[in-house]
Amino acid sequence: MFAFLRRARKATATFIALMSILFVAACGGGLPTIGGGGPQIDTSKPVPVALLVPGGSSSANDNALAASLENSARLAMSELQGVAIDLRVYNTAGNAGQASSQAQKAIADGAKVILGPVYAQNAASAGVAAASRGVNVLAFSNNPDVAGGNVFILGNTFENTARRMVSYAARQGKGNIMILYGDSPAETLARDSIARAIASTSGATQAGAVGFELSQNGIVQAMPQISSSVKSSGANSIFFTSGTDGALPFVTGLLPDNGVRSSDVQFAGIQRWDIPANALTLPGVQGGWFALPDPDLSTRFRQRYEAAYGAPPHPIAGLAYDGVAAIGALVKAGKADALTGNALTQSQGFVGVSGVFRLRNDGTNDRGLAIAQVQNQKVVVIDPAPKSFGGVGF
Repeated sequence: MFAFLRRARKATATFIALMSILFVAACGGGLPTIGGGGPQIDTSKPVPVALLVPGGSSSANDNALAASLENSARLAMSELQGVAIDLRVYNTAGNAGQASSQAQKAIADGAKVILGPVYAQNAASAGVAAASRGVNVLAFSNNPDVAGGNVFILGNTFENTARRMVSYAARQGKGNIMILYGDSPAETLARDSIARAIASTSGATQAGAVGFELSQNGIVQAMPQISSSVKSSGANSIFFTSGTDGALPFVTGLLPDNGVRSSDVQFAGIQRWDIPANALTLPGVQGGWFALPDPDLSTRFRQRYEAAYGAPPHPIAGLAYDGVAAIGALVKAGKADALTGNALTQSQGFVGVSGVFRLRNDGTNDRGLAIAQVQNQKVVVIDPAPKSFGGVGF
């Protein structure tokens, strides 16, 4: 579609395809609600934990992801202090029906909590299967549509990123925000997340929202309206919902030619601008802001993983580590109700491999993110990730 896309597609195809699938809406009705409940555990014995991964699939990518998730979970177990976990792995083959049956098998085998599965439909199916037995599911999805009841999602959400980005923009005096979004379900959800963040943030206002068809011609045709809207609204920030795998390179490249320059209005993204690494060379993203997990902690995790397994972790493998870390922290307290919904949603949260995080009562999460700026084709952190909840950044 775009020249940059053709150059970057091979490098990003696997990662982007996965993240898109994680966000696919789940089928069926809402999940049963069990409130803050969950099973009682015997803290004098290893705690049975089920890990549902997409192994056994016909897809090599799914099998590689499954292995990386298991490796990450076992790395977390090896780093726990004073906590014993009995981890049992169940393959879903990336199939919702198998995810349901494997969740049932895991509970029959004694699992007190389920980690995974990955894809949204699978998470919803596993959640329904586990709900009747009062078992909570910590899924690796980032789709808030499957969160709730006994299902908690560990993946970072648009809502979380939008809250962080909008809050930072407001504090920098860049809170009059224009939203530019592509005509797709994911970007529409991102647009709505930004709008909600603006509405709930002091010092932030929505200057407007302009959509465009996700094609080269669609963007070209929308440029006059985009330019006019930005100028007439007095916006001092533009939030882009598109990523480097989509319209972002083309839109940011065309805006200066249409009288909208990053020197006059702050460019900011709801998605990562540093994946793939060569995206940082794009002229249009120079000076732009985006959010990312704590770079120092992420680097340390990657180094420990590579030392243990001889290869880098999958981009979402850290979610399995985070799940085990949270379970370990709760079990270490020695309470029988350590894995209930009330315990999982403790306000102080947990420390994971990419920063602090906590699970919310609605099944979504808060994650501590850093704000970065692209400076001279490099990522420079301009506002560090918060180290705890209640401070700057939350």
